[in-house]
Amino acid sequence: MLEFLDLRERGERLEATRLEIDPTVADTVAGILQRVFVEGDDVLIELCLRFDGADLAETGIMVTEEEFERAGRDTPAELSEALDALIERLTMFHARQLPHEWREEHDGVRFGEMVRPLASVGCYVPGGRAVYPSSVCMTVVPAVVAGVEEIVVCTPPLADGSVPAPVLYAARRAGATYVAKTGGAQAVAAMAYGTESVPRVDRIVGPGNAYVTEAKRQVAGTVGIDGLAGPSELTIVADETLDARLVALDLIAQAEHDPEARTFFVTTSPELVDAVDEALERAVRTAGRREIIDTSLGYTKAVVVRDLDQAAEVVDELASEHVLVLLPDPEAFVASIRNAGALFLGRATAVPFGDYGVASNHVLPTAGTARFSSGLRASDYVTISSVVELSEEAAARFAPSTAEIAWAEGLVGHAKAMQSRAEADEPEAIDS
Repeated sequence: MLEFLDLRERGERLEATRLEIDPTVADTVAGILQRVFVEGDDVLIELCLRFDGADLAETGIMVTEEEFERAGRDTPAELSEALDALIERLTMFHARQLPHEWREEHDGVRFGEMVRPLASVGCYVPGGRAVYPSSVCMTVVPAVVAGVEEIVVCTPPLADGSVPAPVLYAARRAGATYVAKTGGAQAVAAMAYGTESVPRVDRIVGPGNAYVTEAKRQVAGTVGIDGLAGPSELTIVADETLDARLVALDLIAQAEHDPEARTFFVTTSPELVDAVDEALERAVRTAGRREIIDTSLGYTKAVVVRDLDQAAEVVDELASEHVLVLLPDPEAFVASIRNAGALFLGRATAVPFGDYGVASNHVLPTAGTARFSSGLRASDYVTISSVVELSEEAAARFAPSTAEIAWAEGLVGHAKAMQSRAEADEPEAIDS
């Protein structure tokens, strides 16, 4: 069942998955963005009817207070309690991530950094294959922790024009200001440009399908984005000491995310590969979402390496969204790792715990971007500005050397502006 790749005697390097942009998708998205920019709500209503089968002209684009209240009643008590606990965990986790303002003074220069929350953010929450109240929490809670004043959630509605009760319950409890019944590229456009109903935001976060991802790419610069999401990824590292059944269950858990989810099972033991293959065949028989799982497992590779040093090289080459380290001493192995969206250590730490907010956010870098980016953090919802104040003595002291550089660069205005601070004892009077 697993594709086998033996790297023990080969110098071959593995390539991280890459986000490929379909020109047809790019053209379609560009047209949708332009239409929403010009026509606003009318396009959201039209495309929702086409793609989701919901008539928002009847139900309205924005979720009403009555719908929020109904969702609170319709969400089962056990699920409500679980979502409340998830929000509490995420709040505690993200509170540790905020940068702090600071000031220093040296040589007559007062300097530091000012931290301010964004005024507004947009959180995209997928629909379609499943209902994702957890994604609501993952994107809204860090915004609340950061102090963002206006938080807009966009999510595709059901065919009757409603939003699933757990999604609305999570949005209200997590602290969203508004929920809009719109998905796809048109939702990204609405948040980037604003419409009659959907407020314009400063940053858009959250994963989505190829059209959502391409829309985020095209509006980046008009608004901030968290990143471009590709299919979910997992790299598992294990040795012969591990129970093969655990690996099989982890492979299935990853596979049910998405038919294009990618998994690499890296091990020093060919015998473990055989055992996992057998365990996987047994476990799949009782798995749900079989069509998705079977397709995804077709992309799964078992990679045999010489030793854990080579395993670490493979992990860094792949730069996966999730890395699960199932070794007797996982901390020792992690010390040699550079690239990973999130690391899960030890046999008890199944990756889905992180998907549901146990000490991790599940909005993580994919497509090899863990080489240069991080998972969603509270710090992504703030801006940091430098603050500088020079005394007159400091201006006089720094001006000669800084002006020298400006003259060398041909920036005469820069040089004169700095030199004027060094030359003038008193400001010149302005004739009136």
